[in-house]
Amino acid sequence: MKLFVKTISISLLALFIFAIGIGAGYLLRDYIIKDQPSDMASEDIGLYWEVWNRVEEQFYGGVPEGSNVTYGAIKGSLSVLDDPYTIFLEPEPAAQEKASLEGQFGGIGAFVRRDEAGRVILEPMREQAAEQAGLQTDDVLIGIDDTEITPEMTTDEIVALIRGEVGTEVILTVEREGETEPVKLTVVRAIIQTPSVTWRILEEDPTIGYIQMTSFTERTSAELSQALDDLLEQDAKTFVFDLRRNGGGLLDTAIDVASEFLRDGVVLKEDRQNEGQRVYDVRGGGQLLDQPLVVLVDGGTASASEIVAGALQDYGRATLIGEKTFGKGSVQLIYELSDRSRLHVTVAKWFTPNGNLIDGVGLKPDVEVLFSEEDHQTGRDPQLERAISFLQNEEYAKKSSKK
Repeated sequence: MKLFVKTISISLLALFIFAIGIGAGYLLRDYIIKDQPSDMASEDIGLYWEVWNRVEEQFYGGVPEGSNVTYGAIKGSLSVLDDPYTIFLEPEPAAQEKASLEGQFGGIGAFVRRDEAGRVILEPMREQAAEQAGLQTDDVLIGIDDTEITPEMTTDEIVALIRGEVGTEVILTVEREGETEPVKLTVVRAIIQTPSVTWRILEEDPTIGYIQMTSFTERTSAELSQALDDLLEQDAKTFVFDLRRNGGGLLDTAIDVASEFLRDGVVLKEDRQNEGQRVYDVRGGGQLLDQPLVVLVDGGTASASEIVAGALQDYGRATLIGEKTFGKGSVQLIYELSDRSRLHVTVAKWFTPNGNLIDGVGLKPDVEVLFSEEDHQTGRDPQLERAISFLQNEEYAKKSSKK
């Protein structure tokens, strides 16, 4: 059984359109309760059915049928724990989560965003199904199969209409600049691998390598290794590691990522119910052990991202620039249940190598730089600008000290 970090839902400008994930079934299949219920528990269940039988008999309009009642009872029971991360996911969102953590989806291969007018704007991913079917950047989605897209529809509702089994078709109706009539496109759904790491040499300074990580999936470690190989080959001397709006992912991946930057030591400490403290060590073999490094963080930096940022900060390996992080430092075991629904159970809390609590506290950046609404509107990134300035000054100081 693998240990997973719950991915926090963060609002993004671009979301992947996806279908049901095709995965390897790597989670524990069932949560088996070994203990028999106590007499008190039996009495409580009897009371529940006493209430529900009266509701079924008398409720005006009738009660839901099938699994809806069971799902509602489970969610109600979990709510008394007052823990936002101990949750129950019904089969459909559970499948979406599983696909997300695997780093690949079955879908059309496109990004979706809303403009200020509420229109749904599509952007195809390169060499993926949507592009091959003729979808163009800035096409406006107005229909999916026989359903009209309305301003009231949420992005999740639109995604739900598009997803389906790999190999099946979906018809998109779009408005396109220069076309007087709507354009209909038939897209065959395919497995779409979604990268979690992007990288480049910064135009502002060809000695600075920029790495952005959006999540911690099964593919992230290999993607980061490839990014570092490429940037080092391009003679990058200093690095910006962007963890802004990264809501987390897999714990094992977080340890791998931190190990790319740390020579040795502890990545995090975990305090588990009735088991005491467990320590996760650096795995060694990292490629970027000495080069000057800045980590960009903000309020969307959470969970696995905070593990990595916290370790790098505690060891003085990197300077954190940006805003205070989210503060999600608890561990969830994820159980895949008999009907393919999922149960998340909080079982532990995390601490940085120096013993600092993450959960509910977050990480304070070494250099605070706020991102204003005006910055968003003008497309300016003051946090990245400050990182570039910091690395340039740091590099200059190092060169000067060698003279």
